[in-house]
Amino acid sequence: MLGLKTDSVRAVDGVSLNVEKGETLGLVGESGCGKSTLAKCIMGLESVTNGEIIFRNKSITTWDEKELRRRMQMVFQDPYSSLNPRQKIGSIIREGLDIHSIGTKEERKEKVDDLLGLVGLRPEHAARYPHEFSGGQRQRVAVARTLALDPQLIVCDEPVSALDVSVQAQVLGMLKDLQARFNLTYVFISHDLSVVSHICDQVAVMYLGRIMELASSETLFASPKHPYTEALLSAVLPPDPDNQPERIALTGELPSPMNPPSGCPFHPRCPKAFDKCSKGRPELMEIEPGCKVACWLY
Repeated sequence: MLGLKTDSVRAVDGVSLNVEKGETLGLVGESGCGKSTLAKCIMGLESVTNGEIIFRNKSITTWDEKELRRRMQMVFQDPYSSLNPRQKIGSIIREGLDIHSIGTKEERKEKVDDLLGLVGLRPEHAARYPHEFSGGQRQRVAVARTLALDPQLIVCDEPVSALDVSVQAQVLGMLKDLQARFNLTYVFISHDLSVVSHICDQVAVMYLGRIMELASSETLFASPKHPYTEALLSAVLPPDPDNQPERIALTGELPSPMNPPSGCPFHPRCPKAFDKCSKGRPELMEIEPGCKVACWLY
């Protein structure tokens, strides 16, 4: 409407990442920090207003869309809503093969049976509907569907958060086995840091659309540098109840992306903030080999 002013929101701001083939990059942070938006941008489901997303040395905007869909796939958070309840499991897994006209009818059926075996299900499960499976089994079906077109990059958007803890371990183990077998590259989104430490090679910590810290999983969990990362890790329950770390309680609420704070976006909640933090925004800089931090403390 004329005369109506609309505010713009930078859901993802100044993010720069590099994921090597066969590696797993973890994206962590509170709800609303931009993790899922970044995932949709990587998949080409959201358009970026600035910058480029490069896949196999080419901008995703220059790829043929059907070919890009073959090479990049996504596992969604909710295994209940991501599968069509009116389709049988075999049809769900085979759909990509049908769309791309890959193989004969017999070859597609054989491929579906092989994929079901890869994810720990049986060929006879192809004749069943999604409602006949548990949550963990449905997520296995979703993984089988992503593998049907032999992708090279799989974006996992909180793939185990809707599952029981015991089932989470099974699905994570399956994802690691599949990665080793097919040399897959994962972008793994999660709010559960214990899950991230188990599966990721490097981790990017996001806050209000920006990366606060980027480091190898081993470095980040052993020696976090950014105060926000320290606060997140302090909330993780350790295996030994007698060895509880000191909990870092953050004050205040996550700022609105419609009206982000000046300077460092984390400074209103940061226990280590000082004058400079509210005046200038720190850039993500390498402070030691393999570790980048956006913080005025460094």
